Amino acid sequence: MNKVAVIDYGMGNLHSVAKAVEHVGRESGEEVQVTVTPDAQLIAAADRVIFPGVGAIRDCMAEINRLNVGQIVEEAMKTKPVLAICVGMQALMEHSEENDGVDCLGFMPGQVRFFGNDLQDEESKRLKVPHMGWNKVTQTQAHPLWNGVPDESRFYFVHSYYVESGDKSKVTSTTSYGREVVASLADNNIFATQFHPEKSQTVGLTLLRNFLKWDGQT
Repeated sequence: MNKVAVIDYGMGNLHSVAKAVEHVGRESGEEVQVTVTPDAQLIAAADRVIFPGVGAIRDCMAEINRLNVGQIVEEAMKTKPVLAICVGMQALMEHSEENDGVDCLGFMPGQVRFFGNDLQDEESKRLKVPHMGWNKVTQTQAHPLWNGVPDESRFYFVHSYYVESGDKSKVTSTTSYGREVVASLADNNIFATQFHPEKSQTVGLTLLRNFLKWDGQT
């Protein structure tokens, strides 16, 4: 049985992630057990871990620190595949500009920046913030989670802040919204996405299916 733990720290629609993973498991004919939990022991016993997040980073980091989620994620990253999604990816960085500045977990080098109130496209047309909707994702390096996902596929985004990576070698894809921004990162056992694979229809489900097969190696 493939055991997947979705870390529950009270932030985000965790059950949509869980249902999407259960769906691709059934579709693949694989027995997959998905548990939404804050329990460190259950997470440690899982084969794979998903670290999601939606909302203000200040509130997310407050709960992450209160529940010691940072240590749970750090331990999981040493031994098993971890998928971080949206604010889960931002929480891996060193610092975020949101909420007048918030220190994050610092597991990956980089900052989280605000898009700004006067964001414009290349034709000087104003872009709405938050960035909400489908955007083309350009793969910048090969990774097992891209198997069967065509380059420049469209994924679903919802965010007002974006990651500025301190190590370009970790960037596995980018997207463009007023500027080029990081769409995904990878480092050893962890793959992190700014977009929501669980909301990205066929290509998102393909990525989740790949995650269920991934052994954490690139």
